[in-house]
Amino acid sequence: MHKILVIDDDKDICTLLNRFLTRKGYSVTEMYRGKKAIESLQNSRHDLVLADFRLEDMDGITLLKKIKELYPDLPVIIITGYSDIKIAVEIMRAGAFDYVVKPLLPDEILMTIEKALSAQEKNTAQVQDSNEPVTKSSVPQESGKEPKYVFGDTPVFKKILQQIKLVAPTNYSIIIHGESGSGKEAIANEVHKYSKRSNKPFVAIDCGALSKELAGSELFGHEKGSFTGAVGQKTGSFEVANGGTIFLDEIANLPYDVQVSLLRVVQERKIRRVGSTKDIDLDVRIIIASNENLWEKTKTGKFREDLYHRFNEFSIDVPPLRERKEDIMLFANHFLQQTNKELGKNVKGFSAETEQIFNSYVWYGNLRELKNVVKRATLLCEGNIVEARYLPFEISNFSRLQFEMMPEEMPASGANTAEGVPPNIPEPVVHRKTLNIPLGESSLKAASRDVEYEVIFEALKKCNFNKSEAAKLLNIDRKTLYNKIRQYQELNQAQNS
Repeated sequence: MHKILVIDDDKDICTLLNRFLTRKGYSVTEMYRGKKAIESLQNSRHDLVLADFRLEDMDGITLLKKIKELYPDLPVIIITGYSDIKIAVEIMRAGAFDYVVKPLLPDEILMTIEKALSAQEKNTAQVQDSNEPVTKSSVPQESGKEPKYVFGDTPVFKKILQQIKLVAPTNYSIIIHGESGSGKEAIANEVHKYSKRSNKPFVAIDCGALSKELAGSELFGHEKGSFTGAVGQKTGSFEVANGGTIFLDEIANLPYDVQVSLLRVVQERKIRRVGSTKDIDLDVRIIIASNENLWEKTKTGKFREDLYHRFNEFSIDVPPLRERKEDIMLFANHFLQQTNKELGKNVKGFSAETEQIFNSYVWYGNLRELKNVVKRATLLCEGNIVEARYLPFEISNFSRLQFEMMPEEMPASGANTAEGVPPNIPEPVVHRKTLNIPLGESSLKAASRDVEYEVIFEALKKCNFNKSEAAKLLNIDRKTLYNKIRQYQELNQAQNS
């Protein structure tokens, strides 16, 4: 966990920054005087300093010089008002990493901190000569955080790594397709890492989190007074990423009018802040990502076709976790090590039953879901091994729930919804039962029904329990399949009563 020293004589500002940064996973120390802050730096290690320019006992330049005398490589970010921009430039020349302008915007602060910590880690790596080739144990660094991604051993993913090495040195725009949580941002980060822009900023934006009203401002910036609430000038994400790489995740969520502005940026390599008449030259590589088929979106008019073609100079498809079964335990053990470090625990691994459940589950949320499950199980674990009883009920009982679920309870099928479980599920878990009806006048009918459900069960297994696909395989509609399953359940219940 990175430690940040916040220095401001306004205690309310310190408290707000402390709460915000703590929620983002940082350890924060508050100081209200420059001299006390210097003493704190001498007594304990910090990874970054966030300091107000105007302190009661010391100005920003003096504070910066003292910090740099003690720790030349420690990144310092200065908080300043708009009237102090010229002074902020002078501070930058004196060795500050960057500055942020009041009123403070959470996203801007977080982005600047992550960029500073990322640059510090990169410099440390260069000093230690630790540049290693990509292997299954090498992990892209998420700015200011623990590594979040392990590159697996499956052939399809090795092909992706080859594609990354091929396209990274170019300036091609890239489209990354993949389900939510599959690691699209890590792929984009890896492209940046192996590009000629690696020493420049990597800025990641979740377009799905941008409101329609403020999307243009967040991406391109705005001038003071350009709209209600624009109390000062704002630097947009594209300008922050200038010279480096910008990653636009879930780009299909961008409003149509912002897509028009983005087309101009891609074509002319210029941006214009909202409310400004001045163009800013732009040199940035653009990588976009979506969990939807962008080409299909162009056909429905929800995504501009000309913009799609501008971006589609190269594409990378990231497979979902369920298609990389060999990698599941590799990721699980990686997340276990991370969680052990966070919680100060020493859980050694997973039981055989837990591994079997992990390999049988479809991981709708991919790596993100797997990580959360591992974190929860590690927290609950009372011994050295993560047993199945520490897993959420819907995961440990997934196979049984899929087959025994009533039709009205079953999730609707969709392009981005995985309904399956792998075909190697132990049959006892699924609770498939044979209808042992005694011989009599109904025995032929019962036997026929029994065989029918044997065929249904095998079809479900073959289709990874995807009901729509199983229905197609059986040449019946989905509703008929649901009715068959319901009848089977009712007969089983009648036999057991």
